[in-house]
Amino acid sequence: MTSHDGAQERRGQQGERGQQGQSGQQRQEHPADGEASDEELLAARRRAAGLGADRTLHRWSAHLPIATRLSALAAAAPEVVGPDEPVDIYGNTVVARLEEEVARLLGKEAAAFFPTGTMAQQVALRCWAGRTGNATVALHPKAHPEVHEGGALHAVSGLRTVHPTREPRLPTAGEVRDFGEPFGTLMLELPLRDAGFVLPSWDELEEVVAAARERDAVVHFDGARLWECTPHFGRSLAEIAGLADTVYVSFYKSLDGLSGAALAGPRTLVDEAVTWRHRYGGQVFQQYPAAVAALLGLKNTLPRLPDYVAHARVVADALREGFAAAGVPWSRVHPGQPHTHQFQVWLPYDPDVLTEAALGQAEETKTQLFGRWFSDGPPGLAVTEVTVTEAGLEWTPGDVSDAAAEFVRRIPG
Repeated sequence: MTSHDGAQERRGQQGERGQQGQSGQQRQEHPADGEASDEELLAARRRAAGLGADRTLHRWSAHLPIATRLSALAAAAPEVVGPDEPVDIYGNTVVARLEEEVARLLGKEAAAFFPTGTMAQQVALRCWAGRTGNATVALHPKAHPEVHEGGALHAVSGLRTVHPTREPRLPTAGEVRDFGEPFGTLMLELPLRDAGFVLPSWDELEEVVAAARERDAVVHFDGARLWECTPHFGRSLAEIAGLADTVYVSFYKSLDGLSGAALAGPRTLVDEAVTWRHRYGGQVFQQYPAAVAALLGLKNTLPRLPDYVAHARVVADALREGFAAAGVPWSRVHPGQPHTHQFQVWLPYDPDVLTEAALGQAEETKTQLFGRWFSDGPPGLAVTEVTVTEAGLEWTPGDVSDAAAEFVRRIPG
């Protein structure tokens, strides 16, 4: 799907954005037994539209039928595992190899596999709170733990959060340096997804890390999407991760894995994190399918990410030009030049109307340009997220402009 559907499915379960129903319909809060809600019907329609589209900017494997997904994983597995390699039990084979590879790529002493990023980051921040003696974490109010985890940092881990800035960007060195109370850990989400997948410059990142060190704080990177940050920074993964004390990375957000995450950092902290992983219920008996999928992502998808980032910038320019040519009264592609292979598009219409236009285009023309739209900001504005991956590389600027014109044509006047 085009608009980072994994995240949007998650948003469909949480918060204000999850309350959007189909255009012109009242969302059913309590459908009768055996009946699907409007939200479920819309999700099914979106999945069908994505699977049926001949052209899309991003194909999301999570929408594939189970048998298709498992068959593809089994067929590709010999690329990363031997024919007689035993299944993983409590992380003793392929999971351990994945941990070693992540530590190598990020230039860290060790890494530990976690079933979810939420667990990995809670454990990391809890460990640092114990070591610094300060349970306060400085982070952005749009950071993942603040928006998408149901207050778990507070409710489960007993941590407190503060916000050096509320601007739609990461904090500056001055904001960190001048913040009015102590904190033990500075957490930086790279890129900051809910602000538009935005990144600071390399110099700004170095400066904000240095400002945290001046305050005797440790630095943790939420690097769920760190994999696609190298083109923007012009640095290797190890150089980027080297600025932080610990880094969390995801295997499904950018690498098309099944699930799972890793926490990388000093060996002593990773060893402590493994203990907490067990306490949090993350010592899973067998996780080899997720580990195999992650290794395949590192082997096959990671090297392609710079191409996706470069083409996302082509797509963003073409969308801007296409909207202007189609007579849209106002539009915004944010960031103007995408920092990663994902970016936001804003239009001055009701989100349900735009979702219906996007679905109609995919269903009738078999070309999917956008996925679901959301309200996020002043009334009358809607936003969607665009992801460009392998399927999008074949789109020319003209293809994008033509699809944008067709999409606009479907918006009621």
